[in-house]
Amino acid sequence: MLAASRSDALRTFAENTPLMRPVVDRFVAGTTVDEVLAVARALTADRLVTIDHLGEDTTDRGRADATVEAYRLLLRRLGDEGLAGRVEVSVKLSALGQSLPRDADKIALDNARQVCEAARAAGTTVTVDMEDHTTTDATLGTVRDLRVDHPWVGAVLQAQLRRTEADCRDLAGSRVRLCKGAYAEPSAVAFADRAEVDRSFVRCLKVLMSGTGLPMVATHDPVLVDIARHLGRGRDYELQMLHGVRPRAQVELAAAGETVRVYLPYGTEWYGYFVRRLAERPANLAFFARSLLTRG
Repeated sequence: MLAASRSDALRTFAENTPLMRPVVDRFVAGTTVDEVLAVARALTADRLVTIDHLGEDTTDRGRADATVEAYRLLLRRLGDEGLAGRVEVSVKLSALGQSLPRDADKIALDNARQVCEAARAAGTTVTVDMEDHTTTDATLGTVRDLRVDHPWVGAVLQAQLRRTEADCRDLAGSRVRLCKGAYAEPSAVAFADRAEVDRSFVRCLKVLMSGTGLPMVATHDPVLVDIARHLGRGRDYELQMLHGVRPRAQVELAAAGETVRVYLPYGTEWYGYFVRRLAERPANLAFFARSLLTRG
């Protein structure tokens, strides 16, 4: 499944197959700004939201620039419609130019600065998503540069990487989203066994909870959620979950007084994101299969 998420041929087939759209809608909040804002507005009744304009591995400068404009429009709308207090945005640097053949890091940084400026003007924040391990150093370097002018910029760290506990120590005074990780990584740099990843997640979480920043705990695992709630007693933190995954649990946690933020993606380039969601949890893949069979 993870290999399929990188396949251009499968991407083209899936994005042009109408049968896929109703299933994708469980995880992706439409393709337009109007559609995603409608979903976000409903969610903010009891939860917070982070919106991701989908797109990654951009190798065309025009597409990177278009992504920046999409975020600027989204952020203007968030400010104009009074949603900025409960909705932030997430960005992937590879959608902003980090994968371009020339001057990639500079272009990605310049574009990310434009997004951050638009977020500041709207009155909200930005979290920089993490991608595969080959981009970790460049991504964290960009986050450091962005924080010179925008100290509220959040970073994402992946517990499956062996380096992440040390990265948590370095970043424990800032906004950090800790997730397990959704990329196929070599064993030299990542834990392969699920139990090892879970143990790494808990070690990293303890580091973040003992720091002065804001831990943003991105997991659907009930055991890890309970551990986060125990470690987070008496301090600020967020529980973060994906749109369409364990929605009932999200509502119940929010009703219990937890700060819950929903990761809400939208846009036409949903394929890579969607396939990684299927790969993460067998229940997602089973849901996908049942939906196709039902519609067939």
